[in-house]
Amino acid sequence: MTSERFFGLRSEFKPTLKLALPLALGQLAQIGMMLTDTIMLGGLGGDAIAAGGLGGSLYFTLAMILQGPAGSVGILVAHARGAQDLSRIAPAIRGAFLISTLALVPLGLILWNIEPVLLAFGEPPALAGDIGAFVRVLLLGAPAAMWLGTLRLYAASMNSPRMVMIVSFGGLALNAFLNYGFIYGHMGFPEFGMVGSAMATAATTWAMALAIYAWIKLVPELSRHVGWGSFDFAVLRELLILGWPIAVTFAVEALLFMSSGLLMGTLGTTALAAHQVALSVASTTFMIPLACSQAVNVRVGYWAGAAQPRAARDAGLAAFIIGVGFMAFAAVVMIVAPLWIVSLFNLDAADPADAPVVSLFVSLMVVAACFQVFDGAQCIAVGALRGLKDTRIPMWLAGLSYWAIGFPAALVFGFGFDGGAEGIWWGLALGLAAAAIVLPARFWCLSSRLIVVTAR
Repeated sequence: MTSERFFGLRSEFKPTLKLALPLALGQLAQIGMMLTDTIMLGGLGGDAIAAGGLGGSLYFTLAMILQGPAGSVGILVAHARGAQDLSRIAPAIRGAFLISTLALVPLGLILWNIEPVLLAFGEPPALAGDIGAFVRVLLLGAPAAMWLGTLRLYAASMNSPRMVMIVSFGGLALNAFLNYGFIYGHMGFPEFGMVGSAMATAATTWAMALAIYAWIKLVPELSRHVGWGSFDFAVLRELLILGWPIAVTFAVEALLFMSSGLLMGTLGTTALAAHQVALSVASTTFMIPLACSQAVNVRVGYWAGAAQPRAARDAGLAAFIIGVGFMAFAAVVMIVAPLWIVSLFNLDAADPADAPVVSLFVSLMVVAACFQVFDGAQCIAVGALRGLKDTRIPMWLAGLSYWAIGFPAALVFGFGFDGGAEGIWWGLALGLAAAAIVLPARFWCLSSRLIVVTAR
């Protein structure tokens, strides 16, 4: 690497970290909100935790999938900034709001009728009824959730991630306060029981959406792009073309992990419990590469819009080094300190009731160490490719890695070779490893091709 290239790469570390760290903290605040819901529901017993946990998971997963087409707004905004053509930003924001609003129709139809769907899958009638009641209340906050997603992406793509972080932590505090009041009737609130948690989440989502919107309107360079106006159908078309593969990519990955949980359930409660705890650990550390993926989307998109593909590749490499480096560090912690990690979940290896779960968790942490690094690498590569407006081929590469390699391997290792829970995780790790090879290779080849074309 020449000194020029070295300094070009080094210059990307600071702006990438400046974007990624607030976004990561904001993501952790979101996890904190879900954890708060679970803790608050714990006082009502296991049935409330099960209904609230599964209902919330269904709601947020489906909302994220349906928000995928609007998720491409960050790509268009970053490209417009790089090209110094700010007139393209407002139509992209309006288009994303329209797509997010239209997505409320399938979201509402599916979740409003989720109870008969759950019954068809063999869920107990009482649990299906509780989940149905829970998600119907959550739907009150659905418009705010969809619009909030667009506003977050806009703020991040305009280099204002601190706004996202502060609003997220404000939402975390408000959600805890409202959960305490609505579930148990404290502090003068009426008592709503389990659905009180859904009411708290819906109200908090509206508060967060209004807060970030008000903040944007107070900042002139952000406010001028957000407002009423006509729709540009060419922009709408580009948003959809770039966005639907984002939705599918998220769906196939979410379905892979949901399916792995179902496979674990066939091995018994010990395997499922260890899997859930290990997955919680992996999901928490994953927030760093996820934030790097969002940051590199902006950085690569900015340089691609400026017709500087070499700088775009440097941005991708910088994010890759930061994210994968963190995941490697996390992997070492998982290997050397699994008992300390599991103690954070109030599980004690000396307790005979906890010992089987702890033992299996320690074994899964070895697999998770590999799992971590691969997952971080493929996630960052996906973000970098989106910055180059490349979403369709990565969708196919990720889907094939997960479902043509990862899931079959999980079945073979877990059941064919009697590897059990560890075998299932090794299969998932193999699928993520495949994605961690082909997706960065795709970014390198595509950016190299753009460098050659630009140099002509």
